[in-house]
Amino acid sequence: MANDTPLDDGQPEDSKLTRTKRQWAEQGKFLTGRITRPETDRLPPGQHLVKNWPVLDLGQQPRVPTTQWKLDVRGLVNNPITFDWAAFNTLPQSEMRSDIHCVTTWSRYDNNWKGVATHDLLDAVDPKDEAVAVMLTSYDGYTTNLLLSDFASPDAIIVHSWEGQPLTEEHGGPVRLVVPHLYFWKSAKWLQRIEFLSRDQAGFWEKNGYHMRGDPWAEQRYDED
Repeated sequence: MANDTPLDDGQPEDSKLTRTKRQWAEQGKFLTGRITRPETDRLPPGQHLVKNWPVLDLGQQPRVPTTQWKLDVRGLVNNPITFDWAAFNTLPQSEMRSDIHCVTTWSRYDNNWKGVATHDLLDAVDPKDEAVAVMLTSYDGYTTNLLLSDFASPDAIIVHSWEGQPLTEEHGGPVRLVVPHLYFWKSAKWLQRIEFLSRDQAGFWEKNGYHMRGDPWAEQRYDED
């Protein structure tokens, strides 16, 4: 899941892909109806393995040179910060390996990432007690929400490298979020802003029929209403 050119309200414009995936949500496409598999089972229900890394976006990929990239961290934090590329790379750097699961049913095992673990970012910005969720905004206007507990999970990382190479533009470079225990539309590409909120709010796909949380093992593909 990815992003497209923003409209005046900051949200990506409607497109054929957006309309198609909105129909999927309305129809419940890809839902298996099976009982959730044990967490020890690596592949969530309804998923199939791929060896490549499919590219999904809404038609455009913003080009953001590292010399111009910035990440604003705002909202309910004691230390609001704007990171440029140099400042972001002075934060502790972590390497993680994780699987990823797209709501369009593909999964890819053993992805090697390098970047800043979200708990190190949290140490730097110091969220206030009333913060319970975050809203992620990308350079093309795409938004998606996360509970703070999901954003702060031990396997969540803000990445700039994949398999030892800089993250490519088509996969969200220079910087994207990776939250491997949720469907991959929650891992915003081309990350520009993180806002800490006092309540959970819907982002782009969540307003278009997709689940507010997106747990693959619970098959939370679509809105339950």
